[in-house]
Amino acid sequence: MAGRFVRASKYRHVFGQGAKKQCYDNLRISKNAWDTNLIKANPEYIAVNWESSGGGAFAVIPINEKGRAPDQIPLFRGHTAAVLDTDWSPFNDSLIASAADDGKVFIWKVPEGFTLHTDADEPADVSPQAKLSGHMRKVGHVLFNTAAENVLASSSGDYTVKLWDVEQGAAKLTLKHKDIVQSMSWSANGALLVTTSRDKKLRVWDVRQEKPAQEVPGHPGAKNSRAVWMGEHDRIATTGFSRMSDRQLGLWDPRNPTEPIGGFEILDSISGVCMPFWDDGTQCLYLAGKGDGNIRYYEYENDKFEYLTQYTSPNPQRGIAFLPKRGINLHDNEVLRAFKTVNDAYIEPVSFIVPRRSEMFQSDIYPPTTGLRPGTTTQEWFGGKTALPPKISLESVYDGGAPQEVAAETKPVVTQSAPVKAEAPKPAPEPTPAPAPIASRGPPPSMSDNKQSLAAGASKFADDDMSDKESESSFEEVAKPVARHTATASRQEEKTRGPAISKEPEPTQAKPTPASTITPSEPGSTLKSADSTPAHSSAPATSSGGPASALRDALSDIKSQLEHQNKVMSDQSDQISLLVREVTHLKTKLGASSQEPSDREKDERIRQLELELEEARS
Repeated sequence: MAGRFVRASKYRHVFGQGAKKQCYDNLRISKNAWDTNLIKANPEYIAVNWESSGGGAFAVIPINEKGRAPDQIPLFRGHTAAVLDTDWSPFNDSLIASAADDGKVFIWKVPEGFTLHTDADEPADVSPQAKLSGHMRKVGHVLFNTAAENVLASSSGDYTVKLWDVEQGAAKLTLKHKDIVQSMSWSANGALLVTTSRDKKLRVWDVRQEKPAQEVPGHPGAKNSRAVWMGEHDRIATTGFSRMSDRQLGLWDPRNPTEPIGGFEILDSISGVCMPFWDDGTQCLYLAGKGDGNIRYYEYENDKFEYLTQYTSPNPQRGIAFLPKRGINLHDNEVLRAFKTVNDAYIEPVSFIVPRRSEMFQSDIYPPTTGLRPGTTTQEWFGGKTALPPKISLESVYDGGAPQEVAAETKPVVTQSAPVKAEAPKPAPEPTPAPAPIASRGPPPSMSDNKQSLAAGASKFADDDMSDKESESSFEEVAKPVARHTATASRQEEKTRGPAISKEPEPTQAKPTPASTITPSEPGSTLKSADSTPAHSSAPATSSGGPASALRDALSDIKSQLEHQNKVMSDQSDQISLLVREVTHLKTKLGASSQEPSDREKDERIRQLELELEEARS
């Protein structure tokens, strides 16, 4: 039976595990229909939008106070309308921002030693530390900057996103949209912001320039879409709907987001919005469906999402929050923890665990993660500075120690990219000898060059070829003949040699010889008889007077004519052989080479060579 090939991955067997016994129960979670996550979490507290009368409020639950909450708990009150969204500061676990239907943004500070269990009959509510006013309509989302301290983004129904300096309580920048903003996400260095809007546009903002760097069509469906920046990757993941209301997943390059990489991926036909979350440590994207109990997760690799598996539950969720990496349980090989709302009455934690038996720290599944120190201050960020926040080693907190920062040079992203840049120029000099055969081929010679080369080859063919062969030979050198006879002439010489030598011509019988040797169509036979007669006609020439000398002159004239004719025929034969080789070579090159001239030039050259060949043969 053939084996199955499985993609190698450390997180291929990650599974989700619910903890019903560790729930946060007896809660009154808001039933407002506004599309947010309803809850937010950090390693110390969980914030949840509260269903209250007489104004808006939200509750803060210490993460260690599991179980049933008291009927009366201290709430964070101050808004005059329902609270729509909250967000914890990534660098201060006690600082939280809230957005409400009253158009206000409030900043809150969790009191020290805050707890839900008090002896008072009516616990005292918490008041806001700062009130940020500037939006004209309801504020639907708030989101702290991922790299700069106390920089907050808020989106409103007035089609704007404002950037706040929380320390001064003032809006410094405004990003104008054409419709209501549905989601926001910061890049890892906090310089760019991606937003999705009800006008079905995906925008990547250079926030300090207050203008979009990219604006392209997003998901075509009518329902809400969401976007999340994939950590330090230069990629954006979006969830939305098609025109046929199918849920989609898209991967975008923010530098060229004309269309998603590889197109939209159809997930299913469920009507609930997909809430995406990116985990930079595991390089995984988690998708939680609003209205269903599934949380599916994908591993990002080679510019595509590889589906791993999904956590299924019969209890649907309306809101979900994911814990930062520094708050997970390292001893249980937990790589991520989520908190989901169930029936608007309690919050259930879901742990995603790598199944391993080792009791030691697993460094391969726990890379360095962001700590509590920001990359820039508020003034530096608004002044134009951009920097990634320093990271901490999770191994340093494995045994309860203080977190230790990791130098920026030892980040995995830097160490992997450096060898590629260093090794890339090395193979560059190797292809330099390759152009040599191409250069030696060169353009084809012109017709005038061919004629000159043919004439030169015809005149030097006999001498050069024989001299080259004799120079390479190891035998004793011999004197080469003055005239070079062809193979046809030598065969005719063998035929005519017998009669020419055996019979001695007489003066009366020699006169018909010139006529018979000039007129025949086979000059080779007359040439050989002329070559053999002078040696034997010398005797009668001396004995006879006038007739002998006349015969000798006639024979010498015939011999000279035949030698000239033989030389011309030899040259023509050489020319014919050269032309045949040239035509054959050109035909071969026409079929094999792709760098020759155009077909028209090739055809003209072949026709000219064939004409010359016909002329030479005629």
